[in-house]
Amino acid sequence: MRFLLGALLTALLFASAGCSRFIEYHGPEVTRIEVHKSTRQMYLFHHDEVLEAYEFELGFAPVGDKYVEGDGRTPEGRYYIDRRNPNSSFYLSLGISYPNAEDRAEAAALGQSPGGDIFIHGTPRAFRRTDDWTWGCIAVTNAEMRQIYAMVENGTVIDIFP
Repeated sequence: MRFLLGALLTALLFASAGCSRFIEYHGPEVTRIEVHKSTRQMYLFHHDEVLEAYEFELGFAPVGDKYVEGDGRTPEGRYYIDRRNPNSSFYLSLGISYPNAEDRAEAAALGQSPGGDIFIHGTPRAFRRTDDWTWGCIAVTNAEMRQIYAMVENGTVIDIFP
């Protein structure tokens, strides 16, 4: 099933490459996303079944949880996809619901802002996997972002692990 789904999505990607950045997805619902920062692996799940897996790049300070604006870290914990940006400076992007109440309290205790605008997005440069460069976002290739954008709906749970 996964192979057929991947083949269908690949065909749609190539068919739409010259016409539009948007593709349609008619497969199983993505019920959650898991991001494993240490291994740079992101998984899209339909319940317990992995639908797709991706490598990604992180912020310029990839180790540790995000506490304050500008620290270059990606938050860790449970969040939700809360918005979509079809006109992103980074191709396409899906917003992550950071900061939550706990994140705001941690930053306030430090006398700082927690920041915000954390996204899964494409990349305007060569994808190198180990060359972390974002300000705390999760960057994939543009072709992968097109696929993720089609598959993931607002409200999807995203668990980000160290």
